[in-house]
Amino acid sequence: MPIVRVALDVPISTLFDYTVDETVVTGMRVVVPFGRRQMVGVVMECVESSDLSIERIKPVMQVLHDSAPLSAKLLELLQFCSDYYHYPIGPTVLSALPTRLRSDKPISVKPVLNYRLIDGAPNIDSLPKRKVIARRIVEKLHEQICSLAQLRALSATAGVQLKWLEEAGWVEQCDASLLPLASEGGEKISAHTFANAHPLTKEQQQAVDAVTQSAGYGCFLLHGITGSGKTEVYVHLMDHMLQHCPEHGRRGGGQVLLLVPEINLTPQLEGYFHSRFPDAVLVSLHSGLSENQRLHNWQLAQTGCAQIVLGTRLSVFAELPRLALIIVDEEHDSSFKQQDGLRYSARDVAIFRANQSGVPIVLGSATPSLESYHNATSGRYRMLKLTGRAQVDARLPTVGCINTSQSILTEGISEKLLREVGLRIARGEQSLLFINRRGYAPVLMCTECGWLSDCKNCAGKMVLHLRDRRLRCHHCGFQLRVPTACPDCGHAELKPVGNGTQRVESVLQARFPDARILRVDSDSTRNKRAWQKMREQIHANEVDILVGTQMLAKGHDFPALTLVGVLDPDSALYSSDFRAAEKLFAQLMQVSGRAGRADKPGEVLIQTAFPDHPLFRCLQSHDFDGWAALLLAERQMAGFPPFVFQAMLRAEGMNEGEVYAYLNLARQAALKLKHPVEIFSVVPASLARRANHFRAQLLIQATSRKALQQFLRAWHLDEMPARKLRCSLDVDPLEF
Repeated sequence: MPIVRVALDVPISTLFDYTVDETVVTGMRVVVPFGRRQMVGVVMECVESSDLSIERIKPVMQVLHDSAPLSAKLLELLQFCSDYYHYPIGPTVLSALPTRLRSDKPISVKPVLNYRLIDGAPNIDSLPKRKVIARRIVEKLHEQICSLAQLRALSATAGVQLKWLEEAGWVEQCDASLLPLASEGGEKISAHTFANAHPLTKEQQQAVDAVTQSAGYGCFLLHGITGSGKTEVYVHLMDHMLQHCPEHGRRGGGQVLLLVPEINLTPQLEGYFHSRFPDAVLVSLHSGLSENQRLHNWQLAQTGCAQIVLGTRLSVFAELPRLALIIVDEEHDSSFKQQDGLRYSARDVAIFRANQSGVPIVLGSATPSLESYHNATSGRYRMLKLTGRAQVDARLPTVGCINTSQSILTEGISEKLLREVGLRIARGEQSLLFINRRGYAPVLMCTECGWLSDCKNCAGKMVLHLRDRRLRCHHCGFQLRVPTACPDCGHAELKPVGNGTQRVESVLQARFPDARILRVDSDSTRNKRAWQKMREQIHANEVDILVGTQMLAKGHDFPALTLVGVLDPDSALYSSDFRAAEKLFAQLMQVSGRAGRADKPGEVLIQTAFPDHPLFRCLQSHDFDGWAALLLAERQMAGFPPFVFQAMLRAEGMNEGEVYAYLNLARQAALKLKHPVEIFSVVPASLARRANHFRAQLLIQATSRKALQQFLRAWHLDEMPARKLRCSLDVDPLEF
């Protein structure tokens, strides 16, 4: 009887053997018995024999035929991730699937539906004028057949209006198979419209030509200043790849995978790319979708119907049979690194996938990570530069520093910055005050005894949220009402220390009572569609002053915004994280790039106690290359990435002694291996206690990736007892 080797979502680094009485292929989902329960697994291998006796091998309970098998290429990619990040193969494979495909309940495969006008539909003038959205839909369908996603880009209420049009006999559904798909002869697959194509600058055209003329795999770092038109380069590359599929060297439409760092950026990008490719099938993949939506979009990609797949880090595992191009926007962003479970870097996995598929990959950023920048300057990647802003009238903003030690401050905001905000209001322009800290104040203090609002569960402080009179821990979620007196000494005067977005908002409201102020952070955008409404207000120039966190730092184009004020950036300059200065420079350059993107000049004012610091000097001259060279020289002398390769073993538990005992045992085992790696001492994590769990870590580094991987394979962590502990191995860690 044939035997299949199955990957199951259990924390064991092995495959499980089962017999099967029907024909199966690798990549199929099966339901199998495991202990006293039944589980869904993925067939990784079909073999003739097993190391186990046939009597001990259980049969497969059910073969699931409700979805196409995973391709050999995707299984190879997932096997690579399991091997490189030293994570069990079962959870690696299953976590890459939509939630519905991990269940043993049968799924209904919905047909891919499009909408078209019924032959002989009345003229649009016969529609009531109040039916504005319905009229837009009819106008669109006069031009072409459209998917529901394309019509929803016109309006959020498109679904309701479509039902009305169907009942009224205007519109009907049609299967996607009616649209032209791939042909065996290699002709053009599916025609698409490339709308609003702007003439490219010389540098943009050179970047497009470099990628489109490359044969097979190539990794390109698109280093363009903010506002230089990187997105325009992306859409021209998409236009080319939607017509050319690299597989077997034949012509035909390819698929494009575009990775973005944050969910907040996907809706506006989805709308933008719909406007540029109005008849292309575009789907998004991110955790903000419902389970049904994600499954539907994943299957559109798997069948090759979706031509553009836009998503966050998990979409790097989407099935793409006609993959032609991968784009990683804001490639430096730490959001591409998964921080639990399979701790993969979506950027690095995307590079492996591009190499595996023989297609180009473009890493885009105004502030590339030092790892990517070093690879580009050393010749491993190809550097493509955009040194000027795309709009003729747009200029880079002037950057100035306000010395806080020599300035009068009102609740942490200098008088000079407040005057500049007032000038912008008078001119009808917008200002942004950037502070990367939500809440009212990061800590509440007793002025009598020095009591601080410590979290009882963590080593951190509880943040004051004044509007709802709560103290909240942003690490574990614990909260309580603001005390009326000091819990230690009973003193009635409790003082908020430091600034958050809410406090900055209240200062501005007091100073500019008639101004329209909008606060943008994860608290104010928690409700569904809140951020979309805010973005519409900003673009309609219904806002005078924006107060926001890093949500506003990148990916946004606000033409009326001419002033950016940065509050309290200095904490990163004396951080224990060696990447802190790199992250701060990237963050400040990104947020500075929001100013002066149209024909009005922009200005950036940074409040700092260290105006002569090299970081701020490089910012003022927009000199990323100079700053990167300085940091790379420091990293090389200190022996930090990208000149070494690291892995971090972390452990956390309720008992501090058990945590340190386990890590010291692992360290002793590592020292016995005598591999050419550097093994550091066990140290507490930067947040030594979170949610009543003590946390510590052990760092390993080597001068070559190969040496580190050989050591990790020989370091049998699964043989070391770790009862009652949460342990994880993080290869290429970003957090310490």
